[in-house]
Amino acid sequence: MTTPEDRTDPFPSDRSPVVAGLLLAAGGGRRLGGRPKALLAHRGRPLVEHAVGVLRAAGCEVVHVVLGASADAVRERAELPGCVLVDNPEWEAGMGSSLRAGLASLAADPRGVDAALVSLVDQPGIGAEAVARVRAAYGSRDSLAAASYDGRRGHPVLFGAGHWAGVAETAVGDRGARDYLAAHRDAITPVDCSDVAEPYDIDTEADLSRLE
Repeated sequence: MTTPEDRTDPFPSDRSPVVAGLLLAAGGGRRLGGRPKALLAHRGRPLVEHAVGVLRAAGCEVVHVVLGASADAVRERAELPGCVLVDNPEWEAGMGSSLRAGLASLAADPRGVDAALVSLVDQPGIGAEAVARVRAAYGSRDSLAAASYDGRRGHPVLFGAGHWAGVAETAVGDRGARDYLAAHRDAITPVDCSDVAEPYDIDTEADLSRLE
């Protein structure tokens, strides 16, 4: 019979915490004529590559990318070495389904992920410096932090693993983690990023002018 003393903790307490990047890149670009956001061109390459590069530059060695619209084309055209690519067949149901799929993937990662740093593929104005600031807010698996822009909460958002089950329960439609964050607003550590980033979204044809 195995006793507690015989068991080996796969994630020893003295190891460095693993804060993984979780990039939500499943959107179909409905207001962009059905062009998947992950494949929009930015600096000569698919936008998803840029977003992954930001997470890497911010210190995320583990990166999971949730794909949905034209997932096969994204796999073919984008260079995403070392990333865990997560297919979300329910992407049309909204961001909530992608967040659930991504958190489930992180929970199964054998490297033992302690926190998810969630970012969106269509926010190229948020660079590595802002992401690194939020990543640095990690303190424990109960951490909850979010970027703040002129007093308004935005992305990226950091969820310690202790929050994942609760987030997954409430992540529905396009609201993502909004309801969970509203219910836990007093626990959120705001991280001001107003001076280093612009949290605009690429949602419409007019927004395409922001891409390079």
